[in-house]
Amino acid sequence: MQAHPSAEKRARQTIKRTAVNKNRRSQIRSAIRKVEEAIAAGDKTAATAALKLAEPALMRGVSKGVIHKNTGSRKVSRLAARLKTLKG
Repeated sequence: MQAHPSAEKRARQTIKRTAVNKNRRSQIRSAIRKVEEAIAAGDKTAATAALKLAEPALMRGVSKGVIHKNTGSRKVSRLAARLKTLKG
């Protein structure tokens, strides 16, 4: 239990921020999953479209501090590399 009003406020802020970050992380995972499912299905056009939506979602997560910069870049790079191996 917090002893000071400022500590109580920080605890409230942490709860709100955790909820927001959890939602952002979930959106990122969903976007990545859509790309991976399209790649697994062998649908290059759907995978390309999904990657175009996933990349901004990942970079938004980076800018908001939900994921690390290198993690976001690595995930985008690996998805793009997997997409490139698909036959047109």
